[in-house]
Amino acid sequence: MRLVIARCSVDYAGRLTAHLPSAPRLILVKADGSVSIHADDRAYKPLNWMSPPCTLKEGAGEEEGIWTVINKAGEKLIITMEEILHDSSHELGVDPGLIKDGVEAHLQELLADRIETLGDGYTLIRREYMTAIGPVDILCRDSEGATVAVEIKRRGEIDGVEQLTRYLELLNRDPHLAPVRGIFAAQEIKPQARVLATDRGIGCAVLDYNALRGIEDDKLRLF
Repeated sequence: MRLVIARCSVDYAGRLTAHLPSAPRLILVKADGSVSIHADDRAYKPLNWMSPPCTLKEGAGEEEGIWTVINKAGEKLIITMEEILHDSSHELGVDPGLIKDGVEAHLQELLADRIETLGDGYTLIRREYMTAIGPVDILCRDSEGATVAVEIKRRGEIDGVEQLTRYLELLNRDPHLAPVRGIFAAQEIKPQARVLATDRGIGCAVLDYNALRGIEDDKLRLF
């Protein structure tokens, strides 16, 4: 990971345009190619970002100090550096992934044991399918033999959709698995997360913990 603190301005050009005026900011360049710009507020949320796969070009000569980030859709994030205050790189290695709480871990175990509740003909490949950026909760195949990645949360929010999106981008680079589609599964899915998932072609499944345990109706509601 590369950490850059700089006084800079940022322009985004894509489906819409956006401009961040000059100010000191933190720029994160991660090993997966993503670039995000942060202010000293908003908790973890960046002011602007570019998700992988994308390329970063640092200008030279007359364009020195201009960083251009381009994604596969041709959208651009242009960072104009005025003064670099700090620039360092750090090797973080492979992250072991988030250790889920008891409910999420049990949901994963139950759904893996009853994978057919996602649909007739579904078969399990494995739980905790490891990738370079962490484990996918469940990897399975649907009735037509297509690969499906399932991300499980107790409460489904936008962050979970983003996490599954990153997994899908990586899994779809593997010719033995591609094409891979995703299902975002949770006991409760926030409306914003559902909208984002739908926009990205990700299915949503509302999980009933008791039903998976066999206490009530054993059908999942897929949307």
